[in-house]
Amino acid sequence: MQPPDQTLDARGLKCPMPILKARKALNGMQPGQRLEVLATDSGSVRDFQAFCRATGDALLEHTVEGVVFRFLLEKAG
Repeated sequence: MQPPDQTLDARGLKCPMPILKARKALNGMQPGQRLEVLATDSGSVRDFQAFCRATGDALLEHTVEGVVFRFLLEKAG
């Protein structure tokens, strides 16, 4: 898989900040570009799933490494 175009470090932030920061980052990106988000809020999994359903952006993958949740989002076209 291709590397992300941008990485957002939202570790240590609580809901809704990771989503708000991701939305701001995605707004500045072109369709098809990818944003990697690193978060530690355990609610971020369902938050990013709901966010992508609402915006049409794609949640390509999410993984967990220790306490860090990693999301790979693709800006909708």
